[in-house]
Amino acid sequence: MGKEFAKGDHVVGIDIGGTKIMATVFDHQYKPVGSCRKKAKNAKKDESAEDRIIRIVQTALEEAGGPSIRGIGVGSPGPLDPETGVIIDTPNLGWKNFPLADVLSKHFKTSVVVDNDVNVGTYGEWSFGEINSCQDVVGVFPGTGIGGGIIINGKLLHGFSGAAGEIGHMTIEVDGPYCGCGKRGCLEALASRIAIAKELAALAAREDAPFIAEKCGSDIAKIRSGVISKAIEAGEPMVEGVVRKAAFYVGIAVSNLINILSPEAVVLGGGLVEAMEKLYLEEVKRAVKEHAMPFLRKDVKIVPAKLGDDAVVLGGARMIVERLTAKG
Repeated sequence: MGKEFAKGDHVVGIDIGGTKIMATVFDHQYKPVGSCRKKAKNAKKDESAEDRIIRIVQTALEEAGGPSIRGIGVGSPGPLDPETGVIIDTPNLGWKNFPLADVLSKHFKTSVVVDNDVNVGTYGEWSFGEINSCQDVVGVFPGTGIGGGIIINGKLLHGFSGAAGEIGHMTIEVDGPYCGCGKRGCLEALASRIAIAKELAALAAREDAPFIAEKCGSDIAKIRSGVISKAIEAGEPMVEGVVRKAAFYVGIAVSNLINILSPEAVVLGGGLVEAMEKLYLEEVKRAVKEHAMPFLRKDVKIVPAKLGDDAVVLGGARMIVERLTAKG
């Protein structure tokens, strides 16, 4: 195999999310030439998660005209082992110690790299966004949970366990609310969309957030980023206050990361940031000014993510190309 990723070559990026699975075929210039996106859960109960992923990749390849591919890069929820591509435990898909890289490699007869979805998304933003000249980057993605990715000297940081970057489980309030992980006061328990929605549902129930009450009642599952943004536009100060507080908490976590890792850039992504970018960045920057050390925060770029839903598939494509070209 030649070292270059050349004209006529294709790779596939796969994003395995909690709610959706997406596969995109890219040409040698990272232009998408075929894509398929489906819900993660299938109405057909007889189709396993791995068969569904294979079918989604095949559909994307058909749309691309059936090119041969040189490799596949996958972002999957963790915990997982990035060395072997084994998914240790993903409750949503029912996988335990599942050899995803081997399964895809055997089926498509090609090289496969697998990493945590937020790592891969951070890598995509770093590779194709406005911060690609930076060597030290932190990505923070508040959504249903809060994920993070850390790039040091141009390489993803995996740490001893392989699962470094659990920014959502940084303790922010020692006696704070319980988190899904079982401990108290995690950033995720204070600032994820679910944490925000819980507080807004309580406001709606006592008639302090009429827009939310009208659109969603007090159903947490319905209180999504777009509705929250519209409620703020409609002039609901308490809703805005809840979001600002959550974004400030994220800013405290970012400040801690700046103090410890001294990144050159911090990229903020996910649905909450996309829906309320200006407000969100204001609060994060305010927290950084208050909590990061002046010398360490000086000249740090804090930027919104630019790739949206394509961050993980692009990051996966880039990672597999780098793996292939390094091998030569």
